[in-house]
Amino acid sequence: MSQVEKKKDPTTVVVQPVHHEPWQISSGSEGSREHGRRKEKEKKSEEGRVKVHVSPADPVFLDRIEVVFGPNDPDNPKNWSRLRRWYITVFASILVLNATFASAAPSGLTEALMEQFGFSQEVGILSISLFVAGYCVGPILWGPLSETYGRKPVFVGTFFVYTMFQIGCALSQNTASILVFRFLGGTFAAGPLANSGAVIADIWDASTRGKAMSMFTIAPFVGPAVGPSVSGYFFVAGVSWRWIFWLLAIFAGVCNVLIIFTLPETYGPIILAHRAAKLRKENNDDRYYAAIELKKETFRQRVENILFKPFQVLMAETMLIAITIYMSFTYGVVYLLFEAYPVVFAQGHGFNPGASGLMLLNLVVGSMIGAVIYTFWLNPRYDRAVQKHAPSPVPPEFRLQVAALGTPLFSISFFWFAWTSFPSVSFVSPLIAGGLMGTAIYFIFLALFNYMIDSYLQVAASALAANTICRSLAGAAFPLFASQMFEALNPRWAGTLLGCVSLLLMPLPFILMRYGARLRVNSKYCPATPSTVTALKHSVDLSSRSRSSWTPSHGDDGLIELQEIGDGHARAV
Repeated sequence: MSQVEKKKDPTTVVVQPVHHEPWQISSGSEGSREHGRRKEKEKKSEEGRVKVHVSPADPVFLDRIEVVFGPNDPDNPKNWSRLRRWYITVFASILVLNATFASAAPSGLTEALMEQFGFSQEVGILSISLFVAGYCVGPILWGPLSETYGRKPVFVGTFFVYTMFQIGCALSQNTASILVFRFLGGTFAAGPLANSGAVIADIWDASTRGKAMSMFTIAPFVGPAVGPSVSGYFFVAGVSWRWIFWLLAIFAGVCNVLIIFTLPETYGPIILAHRAAKLRKENNDDRYYAAIELKKETFRQRVENILFKPFQVLMAETMLIAITIYMSFTYGVVYLLFEAYPVVFAQGHGFNPGASGLMLLNLVVGSMIGAVIYTFWLNPRYDRAVQKHAPSPVPPEFRLQVAALGTPLFSISFFWFAWTSFPSVSFVSPLIAGGLMGTAIYFIFLALFNYMIDSYLQVAASALAANTICRSLAGAAFPLFASQMFEALNPRWAGTLLGCVSLLLMPLPFILMRYGARLRVNSKYCPATPSTVTALKHSVDLSSRSRSSWTPSHGDDGLIELQEIGDGHARAV
């Protein structure tokens, strides 16, 4: 049978027939045809139905027209130009960098804050921990909200409020206000943390997402590493601590303007809802709908869905729990290093706060080395796997090969960092160990981010939100005991303790590589394997300016296939 003809700007719909009464489909006799004509005339005034002709005299009535993406549909984010998708990828990464830079920025100014407000070092560390604790609250809202109202409204709203709280920090006159503003700022800065990964999933399919994620994964580590360096040099230069918050406000404000004017909506179901609304208005026809519009929820159900969906997804998925535990430990270590590095490099080697903060850039260098290795060595392996498995998708477990490289390196780097942190040993050795740790963390996050998105595609925002909440708890808690642990145990034994924990967690990617497919089969939220659809649905291209009158035919499979022949009409093929 021929395929559906394409128009220059087609709108794809799915026509769903309603139950047919005996009078609606005749046996072909003249009497039954006359009866059918009479019933058709009686039903013409009914709203919400589309008339489809099985033969010139046998009407079948249709209730609804579902709007979906067609092949090469220009409105489908995955079909946008590569330039546009790469811009969105880079910009989403910058938004994450913005949020994570703010989390660690005050760490180099703790002494200035202590002098200004007279609080202890523990309270000074709270200015970091409370911001990261806000990451635990924000994703509960921002992930599910983006799956209900779209990505862009969430980005615009959260970044505007986040900018206001940075201004509040800059103008703070007491301890309570700066701590409250830091917590609330972190809550709204969590918008990109919860949704930027989902944006990447919106615009790239699994076969092309690897390079995009290789760039995106650097952002969570560049921000925390650069923050202490900038604030440390502010402190050394004698610049007021308030200027770091003014810098954050300016950075956030510029990003918010760019969100408003350059970031399109990328969530497919919301784009289809907008298209359906446009069709209803243009055609004065309420039959058009998008699948997301069928979700009838009360206000209470919507609130419960927004607040609890990330936890529902997390608690139902053993695989996601295991991934989240490992990533939480890894993420906590990144924030622990903010307090561990001054012990090793400032106390041990006599560096000033600016130089000590600069040492954290080895995490960035390590991440970039990891990105180069992935782009030119590991990602081509995935490209070959795509060709090998075509037309089926590559199993998500293939992504874990990158984590299988990262987890041993992570453990090795801990012991290396720990046992070369003596003051008598050159600072270069622990610096290189920290760079290796950056490469290892990059591999772990890249692999597990991709694995989560591939495995939980339709609930990616909620899965990532649950993961972000737990990671943020670790990121908030680890700095609170880092200084005491490294000073009490000394860097050698503190690093050894953390290295032993990483050894216990190291088998995770290997276990998932072996048993992940079995876990996904029994999963509630992992998408089902594509199979032959037996439901009676018929895909057609319909001009948004036309009404519909279709003549279908029955194929060998019993389904009806239609072909558009102009001005919104179709004929049997």
